[in-house]
Amino acid sequence: MPRMTVNERPVEFEMDPETPLLWALRDAANLTGTKYGCGNGDCGACMVIVDGEALRSCLITIAEAEGRFVTTIEGLSRDRSHPVQQALVAEGAIQCGFCTPGIAMAAAALLRKTASPTERDIEAAIPNLCRCGVYPRLVRAIERAARVAARRETISAAPAPGIDPEDAAREVPAMAVPEDEE
Repeated sequence: MPRMTVNERPVEFEMDPETPLLWALRDAANLTGTKYGCGNGDCGACMVIVDGEALRSCLITIAEAEGRFVTTIEGLSRDRSHPVQQALVAEGAIQCGFCTPGIAMAAAALLRKTASPTERDIEAAIPNLCRCGVYPRLVRAIERAARVAARRETISAAPAPGIDPEDAAREVPAMAVPEDEE
């Protein structure tokens, strides 16, 4: 049975090893933030981070994910305080929200590799489709998230439902800066 680490917890899936990671996450692990969009890798709604790289979970089997570290939107931050999540809200880059988890994961992976991405970097790293057309705001949000992660800016966004305002007002933790960006 394929074993991996999902959101910093060891997991063993008692499923066919050829099962797409998407379905193992959603159906067996109940991590439903990873969305099913197209099933063939075109839309990016199912994006997760695997060993630091943004991957479409509909295209990778649990056998291929064995021994690897997987992060889903639920593991990005428990309280939605990750700079990408905060910036997406602050810039109004969320409409219906269906594509948002995949976009947030692709953006988080980008910022782990590139502390100050250019617009071209962002466009190349975010292949996700958004029917609501938030692309200009999305670029601004990722640029802003980079500034927040580098502690050059703070975001005073309203807390998400169910989060105590005092908890939401705490300082956003710094992200590791890639060695080539220091």
